[in-house]
Amino acid sequence: MKTPLLALTLLPLLTLAQPKPKKAALPAPDKDKQTVLANLDSRFGEYAGISKQIWDFAELGYQEEKSSLLLQEQLKKEGFDVQAGVAGIPTAFVATYGSGKPVIGILGEYDALPGLATEAKPEFTPIAGQKGGHGCGHNLFGTASMAAAVEVKNWLKSTGRPGTVKIYGCPAEEGGSGKVYMVREGLFNGVDVVLHWHPGSQNAADAGTSLANKNAKFRFRGIAAHAAASPERGRSALDGVEAMNYMVNMMREHIPSDTRIHYVITKGGEAPNVVPAFAEVYYYARHKDREVLQSVWKRIENAAEGAAKGTGTKVEWEVLGGVFNLLPNVTLAEVMHQNLKTVGGITYTPDETAFAQKISETFGEGQKVPITNAALVKDFRDASESATSGGSTDVGDVSWTVPTVGLSTATWVPGSSAHSWQSTAASGMSIGQKGMIVAAKTLALTALDLYKTPALIEKARAEWVQKRGQDFKYEALLGDRKPALDYRK
Repeated sequence: MKTPLLALTLLPLLTLAQPKPKKAALPAPDKDKQTVLANLDSRFGEYAGISKQIWDFAELGYQEEKSSLLLQEQLKKEGFDVQAGVAGIPTAFVATYGSGKPVIGILGEYDALPGLATEAKPEFTPIAGQKGGHGCGHNLFGTASMAAAVEVKNWLKSTGRPGTVKIYGCPAEEGGSGKVYMVREGLFNGVDVVLHWHPGSQNAADAGTSLANKNAKFRFRGIAAHAAASPERGRSALDGVEAMNYMVNMMREHIPSDTRIHYVITKGGEAPNVVPAFAEVYYYARHKDREVLQSVWKRIENAAEGAAKGTGTKVEWEVLGGVFNLLPNVTLAEVMHQNLKTVGGITYTPDETAFAQKISETFGEGQKVPITNAALVKDFRDASESATSGGSTDVGDVSWTVPTVGLSTATWVPGSSAHSWQSTAASGMSIGQKGMIVAAKTLALTALDLYKTPALIEKARAEWVQKRGQDFKYEALLGDRKPALDYRK
């Protein structure tokens, strides 16, 4: 569902009328930051081990019992107060340390994707019997966020400064919209800034956006009959699905060209000689403007109703997820970019170089890039300098609730695609783990800047209010439904 944040850019509608903010003055690297960097380096092996455990668990959305519990236990050992099972989600949690303002939140994810179960080797090596794989690197995501929060806690404790750090354990980002329920529950109320990151194939901290997304399963019900002896007595639910798909595919010519619609038939019948009484199709729709998305989605629903009427079947649908586009914040992105430059990228050992070269050989023409790019930090870009990403994330809903900023680091071999066996493999070994520590360092240093310079938070909030609008009222795209805890079952 999600692509690395380095590809994400601002919505034109949000930026055309906005003057480019002046760069915020940042404090020079100091002893506090040096301590944070040294601490994270000293604990690399520990955090690498935790990320590998979550990689091995490979638990799907809303089923991340072991992964969530592992992170919770580590945070409790570090002195955080952990509230588990929040927002009606057994695997969601909020861990808090400190008191007073500012309040800085850090997002962590840990769900795997269906399929993609491969060993951490430079060739596709399926793991028999394993349902999922960390093709989006969320085993690294949750661990790095925890590591950053621990360092912020240590700094608050050692300096006696006022301030609160919260780490949000966020399940089911991959299609389950876990953070939407947490936003809807008010868990981000009173938070001043939210930080996040995402595994990727490059190091970048941009002011970027994503596509709003809505998804649902459409379920058609017909009448079973013998397909040869008495076909006239049957009404095929599969005909309903296929008629819907045909109409939606024709619709593509008459909707905004930057809309994305994709589907899979999840249930099509049991046997060719039985008219299917039940069939199901799973749809995603995306657009950079959620109002356009809503209008396109209504037409998809109309196609479903028309297909049912034309085939003599009945249809109902369940909206499983819906997320806003990211609302970017240039003020915060510039701070994070400067800290990423301070941290820098990663360099490979000879063994890692050999691994990366073998992975790179599996890429198609035009997809190969120098593996040494993992050591580089991309130049800062805002909305006017790049196009909108094709991915979606439930971080979008958070960003419309509180000023939010994120980055991507080279946890995968440069040129790798998210949601691939190549990204899964790298996420389970040292290349991914090195990129994970780059993210933890950058998150922690950015948090320190915000605690030390409250004016940055004020400036970021003013930008956020201007872009969001004074009269904005949050309403989740998935409505008031309860968390879809069984969407991966």
